[in-house]
Amino acid sequence: DAGGVDMILVGDSLAMVVLGYDDTLQVTVEDMAHHTAAVARAKPAALVVGDLPWMSYHVDRADTVRNAAALIRAGAGAVKLEGGRKRLPMVEALVDAEIPVMGHIGLTPQSVHAMGGFKVQGRTSEAATQLVGAAKALAHAGAFAIVLEGIPDEVGRMVTEAVDVPTVGIGAGPHCDGQVLVYHDVLGIEERMAPKFVRRYASIGADSTAAIGRFAADVRSGDFPGPDESYHLSAEVAETLGLYGS
Repeated sequence: DAGGVDMILVGDSLAMVVLGYDDTLQVTVEDMAHHTAAVARAKPAALVVGDLPWMSYHVDRADTVRNAAALIRAGAGAVKLEGGRKRLPMVEALVDAEIPVMGHIGLTPQSVHAMGGFKVQGRTSEAATQLVGAAKALAHAGAFAIVLEGIPDEVGRMVTEAVDVPTVGIGAGPHCDGQVLVYHDVLGIEERMAPKFVRRYASIGADSTAAIGRFAADVRSGDFPGPDESYHLSAEVAETLGLYGS
């Protein structure tokens, strides 16, 4: 928030970068509410968006609204869900419940198994046209913004020009209205292989490892803690205890 971002997405990617899972499918509504509340307690000026996790909006409208309400109650100002036309009833239900909702199309990580892996979407003319149609439908249903992930930059531009709501790109080229990246990727917290679309702005992971190494070395050598990092008795008390000059 202090860095000047407009929006903070508490994404289900925390499953991988915070909780250590191999994909995003393991987090629950309770997990997402817990982390959303932690972010909201900082009282950021930026809009906090809570990510609806896998199977929290896939079954029916009532479940969708109930689970979205849990994230709003935790402190989110809006929620995000993945998918195109098949999610229209859920988007409409959220709008009817006066819960702001953001769409997410293209590469949708919660559908990784159905897609056969993390693959760029919209590479054919038919697929690109379908994405444009899905974006229009989501906007018409009431989505206030749409995340575009893992699509060619030309398709990102097509979608952005086709809808009246803001688009937020992640691996969707420079023509989207906004951009989002995973916090851990931006700061270089992990040394894992990052997707092509990631630009790292720091190397906190490497710096942290080096700092811990220096701390451990100083402890083992006796250099830490030193006099300035220790508390001391007054000379009078030390003398009374027979420690004067120690």
